[in-house]
Amino acid sequence: MKLISKIRLLILGFMAALILSGVTAMPAETELRWLMQYKELFPDKIGNWLQLCYSALADTNSKYPFLAYGYDWLAFAHFVIALSFVGLYRDPVRNIWIIDWQIITCIAVVPLAFIAGPIRQIPIFHILIDCCFGLVGIIPLLICKRWINKLAAETST
Repeated sequence: MKLISKIRLLILGFMAALILSGVTAMPAETELRWLMQYKELFPDKIGNWLQLCYSALADTNSKYPFLAYGYDWLAFAHFVIALSFVGLYRDPVRNIWIIDWQIITCIAVVPLAFIAGPIRQIPIFHILIDCCFGLVGIIPLLICKRWINKLAAETST
């Protein structure tokens, strides 16, 4: 497979992951309700946390449904971030700055989780899960950056 094809495939995969993540933000109450059917599969601490999250979300949505609009905007943000990769897909060498920006955002997940998490009374295991999104997300971005730099070297000669 040509290097440009590998780069584009990795970019499309990252975009798909962002879109999927965004789509799953909107029906959070429904997803948690479904997950509660399998609560016994989780360790007690995690199952209890998920139950608390579901109860809080269901209660809030029944009394103040407009607050769920924030989830819609969260989803929209994921879609917009995914769209930012279109320029990178078209011309990876010229738009490598998008990869740099996304790497910075992946790194920024960690301090945000450790600052906002305790303020919002999020348990440490959940903070660590949130950090994993940034730490796992950075891996394909670093691979893609390496490939783009290699492509740039190949095309400049």
